[in-house]
Amino acid sequence: MLVAFSIAPSGTGREDGSVHDAVAAAVKVVRESGLENRTSSMFTEIEGPDWDTVMDVVKRATEAVEPFGSRISLVLKADIRPGRSGEIDSKVERLERAVDELG
Repeated sequence: MLVAFSIAPSGTGREDGSVHDAVAAAVKVVRESGLENRTSSMFTEIEGPDWDTVMDVVKRATEAVEPFGSRISLVLKADIRPGRSGEIDSKVERLERAVDELG
């Protein structure tokens, strides 16, 4: 199961609106989970064997953001393919091959 998610607090009281400290706290939880993961400028992706494992990490990452604001926004997208693993890299590899084939 692949999940891409983004967590951001609001009501932080910061004049510049930056949320990097909160995001860092969430990403730390993800990286310490032991699940395959990748973070980009907008989302963090994680891959795990099942709903319970993946959603536990998302929940703990969300809880890590709680101290940084009075409200939290969570955006989540899931790709559920039972019996598949290694898709966090394989999907991108298949895409790159397809792009290359187009010349």
